[in-house]
Amino acid sequence: MLRQYELVERVKEYAPEADEALLNRAYVYTVQKHGTQKRASGDPYFSHPVEVAGLMTELKLDLQTIVTALLHDTVEDTLATIDEIEKLFGPDVARLVDGVTKLSKIEAMTESERAAENLRKFFLAMSEDLRVLLVKLADRLHNMRTLHFIKNPEKRQRIARETMDIYAPLAERVGMYEYMREMQLLAFEQLEPEAYATIAGRLAQIRSQEGGQVDAIALAIKQALAEADVKVEVTGREKHPYSIWKKMAERHVTFEQITDIMAFRVLTETPEDCYRALGVLHQTWQMIPGRFKDYISTPKSNGYSSLHTALIYENSMRMEVQIRSREMHRLNEFGLAAHWAYKQGGARPDGQVGWLRDLIEIVDASHDAEELLEHTKLAIYQDRIFAFTPKGALHQLPKGATAVDFAYAVHTDLGNAAVGAKINGRHMPLRTQLANGDVVDVIKSSGSEPQLSWLGFVVTGKARAAIRRAVRAKERAEIAEIGAKLFDAIAGRLPTRIGKKAVEGAVRRLDLRDEEDLMFAIGSARLSDREVMEALVPGSTAELPDDPEWTRTERAISIKGLTPGMGFELAECCHPVPGDRIVGLRRPDHKVEVHTIDCLTLANGVDADWLDISWGSRTTGAVGRLHLVLYNRPGTLAEVTQIFAGNRANVVNLQMIQRDEPFGTYEVDIEVSDLAHLTRIVGSLRASEAVAEAERL
Repeated sequence: MLRQYELVERVKEYAPEADEALLNRAYVYTVQKHGTQKRASGDPYFSHPVEVAGLMTELKLDLQTIVTALLHDTVEDTLATIDEIEKLFGPDVARLVDGVTKLSKIEAMTESERAAENLRKFFLAMSEDLRVLLVKLADRLHNMRTLHFIKNPEKRQRIARETMDIYAPLAERVGMYEYMREMQLLAFEQLEPEAYATIAGRLAQIRSQEGGQVDAIALAIKQALAEADVKVEVTGREKHPYSIWKKMAERHVTFEQITDIMAFRVLTETPEDCYRALGVLHQTWQMIPGRFKDYISTPKSNGYSSLHTALIYENSMRMEVQIRSREMHRLNEFGLAAHWAYKQGGARPDGQVGWLRDLIEIVDASHDAEELLEHTKLAIYQDRIFAFTPKGALHQLPKGATAVDFAYAVHTDLGNAAVGAKINGRHMPLRTQLANGDVVDVIKSSGSEPQLSWLGFVVTGKARAAIRRAVRAKERAEIAEIGAKLFDAIAGRLPTRIGKKAVEGAVRRLDLRDEEDLMFAIGSARLSDREVMEALVPGSTAELPDDPEWTRTERAISIKGLTPGMGFELAECCHPVPGDRIVGLRRPDHKVEVHTIDCLTLANGVDADWLDISWGSRTTGAVGRLHLVLYNRPGTLAEVTQIFAGNRANVVNLQMIQRDEPFGTYEVDIEVSDLAHLTRIVGSLRASEAVAEAERL
């Protein structure tokens, strides 16, 4: 653990003007506040924030960031408060500490909700000051280094999974590759211990058999470049076990089939020398086609710049080579932190980079914890392609991104209005996957809306969040429209005319926001008729009898317009229910078929006599058929059946038609009393979080 004077000396080395008294005060404060607290390793707890502060000094970060690192756990784990920290160390440090503080003590939340809430607060804090992210990444890295001291294996697995899913990709997105690689390796050791041990053992075996082959190849590369008068520094290393395991999984190959387990880095003096070195290497050894990438002319979104190539060495051995200048290397390894520390003129990054703006938009658009975590993971993973607008603006997207993803990357409104796309001048479907260098011209229409089916092919978190938000808004409007029709029927049963004043009073009594909220609550069956009537006219339901307990009764159906004794049957194609306008089709030696007036069978033309019929007074119900698209997750069907039970509808038949992750498509036959009853059920289903689509067939 760093001693107090050692930490001060580290800071003074790169920032001689730093306030030594403030640093000493913060060190003593964290030691006093954490007191006798111990970590799982048995070390004093304050050793953790001190080591995190040490990691920050390695990045040469400013004094406020070092002080924040020292204090980052005091609010969560001691009696310290943000107000106290602001009083002692200033408002900037207090703001940073508040942003870094984990919210693990939130009660009454599931694990995913807790993780999502932490993430939400974290990203919002990042948007104001990216130093929050730097401290958080260092905090997580040190926790991963000491993870093996935690005795509970489930807790170790949970922390490792969170690191692999969230923090390692975040480190990559801000260009802190050293942090990313170490986090991935430590998490991999916990998540896949057998695979880790096997690959590490094989690497050790190769190392012992082949001796110093890495050094020999590095020397050969250096000699080839020296002969061409290119001054370089060459280093080589084996890929770490997680990198090899990931490649094995992606390519579906065994360890023996992985030929490029060695990687080499060539550091030059200038960017021009990078291209000179590349030419020499390609002339000396055979290049592997398709493996060359130029991140100098087109850097990654996190600022990463380098040339990547793969060569065939002796005995068909493959090796990866990265070529970059020394300045690029400094920025590449510590990314955002290097930009922060070395920015000239005192300027600092403000955090409003494009990918972070997307994350903030996702935070605002996500409906629940699972969505937020899903969209965020999609947004921070980094296998990228580059596509251009017709005017030449560059947009970086994940591999597999489509024209819809591109439209949302340009602007949410453009994505919502997209109806087609021209890719490199040719009209292509919106689901077309983009390739590097594509020029995409999104065709839009003011009357178009995002389609739920788009979720089947978009890959960016921003697009998925925006589509779900737009689809929900449309469904809400449809349910509110149904509610307005039901409201008219409810209001008609009251003894007085219902005007605007009565509606405003009902909204207030029911604690709703506005009239649209009232209609939505009625359409989704969240309010009973009695509740609405009482809210509109207090006391109006006093004389009404209580609703009898519902019991299933046999359906009775009568049809007007048929000759007495004539047989009939309700058509299976449209499933008419009382309240539908109906027509009869009569064929020789067949029963009369009863269809809805808008049935597609009628529209396609049929060879039969048409009969003018209507529902008889003795009709008490019929079977309606619904088309449901449900999310495939535990409890979905239970929630749907509760909706049927709550609306007093008996399920006659339920059948899965199609499984298309993450959705399942069902056809459901239910007994209903009339069209209004069926409409109310559809409204309730559309309001459910378990239901993606609900339509009557």
